[in-house]
Amino acid sequence: MQTPTHRSFSRQLILSALTIIAIAIFVIAAFTAWSVSLVDGRVRAREQGYVTYALHERITDLPVQQTSATSWDEAVREVKAHNAAWMSDNLTVWMQTYFGHDRDYVLDEQDRPVQVAVGGKLVGNSVFDKDSSVLEPLIARLRAEMRKASAGQEDSTAAVTPLGTEDVLHLDGQPAIVSIKPIVPSTPALTQAPGTEYLHIAVQNIDATMAKAMATEFALEGIHVSASPRNDFMTVSMPVTDDAGKPVVYFTWNPDHPGLSVIRQAGPALAGGLIAGFALIGFMLRRLRHSSLQLQASEAQTQFLAFHDTLTGLPNRALFEDRLDRALAQSRRDGTKLALLCLDLDRFKNVNDTLGHPSGDELVRLAAARLVAAVREVDTVARLGGDEFAIVQVGIWDEQDAERLATRIATEFAMPFELFGDQAFVTVSIGISISQGNASTREDMLRKADIALYEAKSQGRARYRLFAGDMDDVVRQRRAIERDLRAALAQGGDIKAVYQPLFANDGSRIVGAEALARWDHPVHGALSPQLFIAIAEERGLIEHLGEHILRQACAFALQTELPWVAVNVSPVQFRNERLVDRVMAILDETGLAPQRLQLEITEGVLLDNHELADRMIDAFRAKGVCIALDDFGTGYSSMSYLRRYGVDKLKIDRSFIRELGVSEDADAIVRAMVSLGRALRMQVTAEGVETTDQREQLTAIGCHELQGFLLSRPLPAEQFAELLARKGTQVETRRAL
Repeated sequence: MQTPTHRSFSRQLILSALTIIAIAIFVIAAFTAWSVSLVDGRVRAREQGYVTYALHERITDLPVQQTSATSWDEAVREVKAHNAAWMSDNLTVWMQTYFGHDRDYVLDEQDRPVQVAVGGKLVGNSVFDKDSSVLEPLIARLRAEMRKASAGQEDSTAAVTPLGTEDVLHLDGQPAIVSIKPIVPSTPALTQAPGTEYLHIAVQNIDATMAKAMATEFALEGIHVSASPRNDFMTVSMPVTDDAGKPVVYFTWNPDHPGLSVIRQAGPALAGGLIAGFALIGFMLRRLRHSSLQLQASEAQTQFLAFHDTLTGLPNRALFEDRLDRALAQSRRDGTKLALLCLDLDRFKNVNDTLGHPSGDELVRLAAARLVAAVREVDTVARLGGDEFAIVQVGIWDEQDAERLATRIATEFAMPFELFGDQAFVTVSIGISISQGNASTREDMLRKADIALYEAKSQGRARYRLFAGDMDDVVRQRRAIERDLRAALAQGGDIKAVYQPLFANDGSRIVGAEALARWDHPVHGALSPQLFIAIAEERGLIEHLGEHILRQACAFALQTELPWVAVNVSPVQFRNERLVDRVMAILDETGLAPQRLQLEITEGVLLDNHELADRMIDAFRAKGVCIALDDFGTGYSSMSYLRRYGVDKLKIDRSFIRELGVSEDADAIVRAMVSLGRALRMQVTAEGVETTDQREQLTAIGCHELQGFLLSRPLPAEQFAELLARKGTQVETRRAL
C-alpha cells in the first residue's frame, strides 16, 4: 500500500519525468524546426544567389558583345554609308545569330532608326517606333553623357568610347535587358565630331528561354518569368529591377527543401519517439546527423556540377572565367604574367562519324586526362564545350614558358588514343595569348587566344601559335578580302579559271584538264587560292565561287576537243542537297554533256555526312557525271568506303609522289594505291609529277594518268588551247581497268 508520501513522490517523479520528456520533446521539436529552417533558408539563399549571378552575367555580357563590333573603324564608315548588308552581317542580324539577341537597332546621329532587326530578320522601322517612347529616356541619358564627356573636343572618340548605358525595361509588353553603345572608331585613322555618333541598341528578352537556361545551369525547379511576386513557403520570387530600383519583372521558382524532406523521411521515427520516449532520442539525433551529412554531400555535389563539366570533371566555362579573372588579378599584384591557351582537337568530327559518339566521348575524356597531366597543379584546365579546351597557366615570366607547355601537350597528343579497341591519331591546335599587365582583361585574352587558334588551324593544324599584334591586322585583312571577294563574284571578271592538263601515262597525250580558281586582286595581286577559298567557305561564298568556276570550265570545254574537264567541289558545297540540281542546271545552260564533266571531291566529303554523300554521288553518276577522289591517302583512306561509294577515279596525293624513288615505304604505298584503284575498276591519277624518274615509275606500275609541273603548269585558256594543238587529246575510257 502506497503511503501519501510515496504517492506524492511518485506523482512528483511522474510529473518530473513528464516534464523532462515534454521539455526534451519541445527542445527536439524546436531544434528540428530550427534546423529545417536554417538548411532550407541557406538553400533558398544560394538559389537566389544563382539567379542574381546569372542575371548580372547577362546584363554585363550584353555591352561586351556590342563592343566587339561597335568599336571598329569599318563599323563607323559602313553605318554612316547606310550599308544595309554590312550592318546586317555585323551589327544586327549577325548579333542575333551569334549572341542570341532578340532585337538590335542602329540609330543615326538624330536617333532615327537606320536598321531594325528582330528575331534574326530585318524588319521595318515601325517596330522601333513602338519602342521609342520607352527607349528615349535611356538614349537621352547616354547622349547627355556623351555631350558632357566630349565637350570642347574636335574628335569625340576617346571620350565616348567607354560610355554606354544599360537598363531593364518593358518593350512592347515584354521585359528585356537593353544596352546602348556608341559606334566609334578603333584607330586614330578615323575621327568623329561630337554629336555625329551613331548608336547601337541591343535587346535581350527576359523570357522563358532565359528562364530555361537558368534552370538548366543551376538546377532550379519550375523557374519562370512572372509579372507579380509570389513568396510563400513553397515558392520564391526575386525582382528584376531597373536603374531606379523599381521592379520590372520577377523570376519565380520552387526552391529546394532538403530539410523538410529529411523531416518527412524521419516522420515515423519521430512518432515512435513520442511513444518510446528518451530511448529513441539518441536514434533521432544520429539520424538527423546522418541526414545533415547527406545534405552537405548533396550540396557539395550540386556545387560541383554547377561549375564542372560532367563528362571530364574539368572546370566548365563559368568556373574557368572566374579563375581567369582571379589569375589576372593575382598577376597584377605580384608582377608575373599568365598565359591563356585555347585548344581544339583536330578533325574531332571524323572520330565521331567513323567510330561513333561513345568513342568521341571517350576521346574527350582521354584528351582531358592528357592535358591535366601536362600542366602543374596551380594551373587550370577547363572544357569549354565539345572538343574545345582552355588552360590558364599562371606565374610565368615570358612566352617561352607557354611555348614549352604547348610543346609538352603536342608530345602527349602524338601518342595514339585507344578507343574501345580502335586506335585514333588525333592532334591538337593551340592558340596562346600572354597577359600584358593592367591592360589585360578576360575578354581581351580570350579574343587574342581565339585569333591565334584560328591562325594555327589555318596553317595546317597540329601546331601552336602565339598571338602577335599583326594577327589583328590579319583578321581585318581577311574581312577586307571577304568584302572584295563578294564584289569580285558579283562583277564576275577578276576571278578566272586556269587549266592544268592531265596526260596519259606515257606523258605525250592530253586526256583531260583540271580547272583551278585564280584571283588577280587589284590591290594585293595574285592571291593564294587556299586563302580566298578558305574565306569563301567560312563566309558562305563558296557555292557562288564554285558555280562561277564551273560555268567557266564548261564554256572552256565546249571550245576544245577535250574529253572532259574536272572541277573541284568543296565539302561545304557537298552539304547542300541542291548541288546536283545546280550542277545540272549549269550543264544545261552551257550545253556541255554530263559525260564531259568530272567533279573532284576529298575524302572529308565522304565522312562529313555519309548518307547525303551516298545519295548525291549516286545521283551524279546516274546522270553521267564522273566522280574523282582527290588527294587520296591524306585522310582516313578506307577500302570499305571506296567500295561503298564507288567513285570513278582516285587521284594520289602529291605528298606520296614526291617520295617516289626516295623512300621504299612511299614506293610500296603508291604501288598499293594503284593496285587498289585498278582492282576496284577505277582510273588512277598521280598528282605532282615533277621528275622523269617519277613518270617512268608511275608508268611501270600501271598508273593511268599523270599531272604535274614536269608535264605542264596550270595555264590560262588561250595558252592551254595552244598546248592542246601541239599535244592532241586521247579519249578516256571511263571505269576501265
